[in-house]
Amino acid sequence: MTKTSIILVDDHEMVRLGLKSFLNLQTDVEVIGEASNGAEGVEMALDLKPDVVVMDLVMPEMDGVEATLAILKKWKKAQILVLTSYLDNEKIYPVIEAGAKGYMLKTSSAAEILNAIRKVAKGDLAIETEVDQKIKDHDENPDLHDDLTARERDILRLLAKGYDNQTIADQLFISLKTVKTHVSNILAKLQVDDRTQAVVYAFRHHLVPQDE
Repeated sequence: MTKTSIILVDDHEMVRLGLKSFLNLQTDVEVIGEASNGAEGVEMALDLKPDVVVMDLVMPEMDGVEATLAILKKWKKAQILVLTSYLDNEKIYPVIEAGAKGYMLKTSSAAEILNAIRKVAKGDLAIETEVDQKIKDHDENPDLHDDLTARERDILRLLAKGYDNQTIADQLFISLKTVKTHVSNILAKLQVDDRTQAVVYAFRHHLVPQDE
C-alpha cells in the first residue's frame, strides 16, 4: 500500500518530533521531511512534492500564510493543512483564502489530526470544529446561497470535490463555456473572490456533505 507522504513545517522541534513519532506509527502515512521555518518549508514542499504539507502559522523568516501562497503559486495541486495554536479570525481567514485545505488546532487529538491529514490528502476540506464555528459566527451573510440555482448548487458540489471545469462539464453533460459562466455566477452570488472561498462557504453552510 502506498503511504500518504507528509512534510511538517513548524519551528518547534518538539511539536515536529511528537507528530512524526505518532504519524510514522500509522500504516497509511509517513513523514518524509521536516522544516523549521516557512521559507525552508516552501523549498522542501516544492522539492519533495508530498501528499500533504502540515503547516504552522507563526514562524521565523516566513509565516504560514506567506508560505502557503508561495507553495500554491508554483504548485497549484499542493494540499496544505494548517496546524496551529491560534484561533483568531485574523489568522483563520487569510490562510483559508490563501488556499489551505484544512485548519486544525494543536489542541486537537492525535486521531483528529490524523483524520484531517487523510481528508486533505484526498482534496477534501478539514476544518476543526471550533474554527468552523468561528467562521459561521463571523459570517454576516448567511443566506447568500439562497440565490443559487439547482444547477449552480450541482456545480458547487463538484467544485468541492476538487474537479476542474472540464471534468464538471463532462459530469453534467454541458459545455465548458456554460460551466465557466455558472462558476462566475456562483462567485458573484456568494460574494467571494475565487473557487477556494466558494468551497469553504459551501462546507461552512452545509451545502456539501462533509464526507463527500
